[in-house]
Amino acid sequence: MACYFSAMSKIRLADFERDEHVDRAEYDETLEKLQHELELIQAAYIQQGLRAIIAVEGWDAGGKGGLITRLIENLDPRFTKVWSIGAPTKEELEHHYLQRFWSRLPGAREIAVFDRTWYGRVLVERVDELTPERVWRRAYDELNDFEALQIHDGVRVVKLFLHVTQAVQDRRLKERIETPWKRWKTGLDDFHNRSRREAYIEAYEEMFAKTSTDLAPWTVIAGDDKKSARLAGLKAVVKALGEGVKLEYPPVDKELRRVAEKALGITIKE
Repeated sequence: MACYFSAMSKIRLADFERDEHVDRAEYDETLEKLQHELELIQAAYIQQGLRAIIAVEGWDAGGKGGLITRLIENLDPRFTKVWSIGAPTKEELEHHYLQRFWSRLPGAREIAVFDRTWYGRVLVERVDELTPERVWRRAYDELNDFEALQIHDGVRVVKLFLHVTQAVQDRRLKERIETPWKRWKTGLDDFHNRSRREAYIEAYEEMFAKTSTDLAPWTVIAGDDKKSARLAGLKAVVKALGEGVKLEYPPVDKELRRVAEKALGITIKE
């Protein structure tokens, strides 16, 4: 396995507990602009046969679902896949732990969004002692190799982590349990994970230290304010997916131009 070193400074979650606020009008305007930019990027990916992975991690009630909703809201669903990752099935447990992710990787022209990811091996499996330490410690290099394989094969990989304070998480969990139509969003696992917060912070920060590589860095987002977090997530995705990609409008095929102009009685401009 390769060795990976990050050029980034140490990521501490305490540094992402800022009290931020975005005005509603500014939020709506910026969100519309970013979503349109992402539409243009997806059009280029479809036209050019490109592929991308957006990996989203974070706390329970951290805003992952809301961010993903805004990310895909205006995208073409034919070329957008969203994978909600939970505990592996009995059949999946009979295979290598990465097998279920290999089968969900994007094909040409596709953007795949993962709501939770392959990092479960060094998070929940570590914290709840579901996997021996020697195994999950080995996984850091395995995960780096897995991502490097995708990147060297031409796939863009964006990794986002949404951080919220304990107070904000508790407020959102309370809202979910008290709002009947939101109760499906929470369960016993959320409260179990809440009780292991310090262990998760340790696991998250070691994950950043060992897997935020030059090839696939982590972007940590302060998530206490939902609006600013969503904008930060969209900005990170637009930057990562759009960088170096030709976004010019493709020319109209000559034969298509001839047929369309004749059928529609129009003149198509270049």
